[in-house]
Amino acid sequence: MDMIRILLVDDHPIVREGYRRLLDRQPGLSVVAEAGDGIAALTAFAAHAPDIVLMDLSMPGGGGFTAVEAMVARDPGARIIVVSMHQGAIFAQKAMAAGARGFVSKSSPPEELVKAITAVAAGRRALSSDMAQELARTSLGTDEIASLTPREREILLLVARGMNGRSIARSLGLSSKTVQNNLSLIRAKLGASGDADLVLKAQRSGLVPAI
Repeated sequence: MDMIRILLVDDHPIVREGYRRLLDRQPGLSVVAEAGDGIAALTAFAAHAPDIVLMDLSMPGGGGFTAVEAMVARDPGARIIVVSMHQGAIFAQKAMAAGARGFVSKSSPPEELVKAITAVAAGRRALSSDMAQELARTSLGTDEIASLTPREREILLLVARGMNGRSIARSLGLSSKTVQNNLSLIRAKLGASGDADLVLKAQRSGLVPAI
């Protein structure tokens, strides 16, 4: 199995050391670089091309949201997991909208972070269980998912697996405009405010497994 190469981004050295100790004990995971602010994170991202970025939100140098957006602008395939003390649903929604593939709160058990890394490295999206519960107020049951057309359910499944609109269009042989129109209809039908909501609804309906 190929090693999953990880960039740690957090402005607290003791937190980064804790992550490194946890991850270095896991088979198949390797911390290749660290950064203490957003600017250093972008430099390390360009220099090391990591498979996974673990990103804090509250940092100097523009902060985590800005760094996520810049990394995704540089590499649309960037696989970033936000790891933050902020547990409000709005933070997960904003992180996903910025381009993150996962959100894990710092209060989560260590094994949830490891599971999230594995899931995102495999091309899926990931939410820690406490964040899933926080977002559950806006979740829908299987009846609402069943209201989607077969094509809409297919597109929702691909979004939940981590694909963006352009990739979905290529996969299904559709135009990007058609995919975006379908996504707009899906969000309207499900009352979803962003990708984090869509992922949670797909998980709770059984379309994709939760981490």
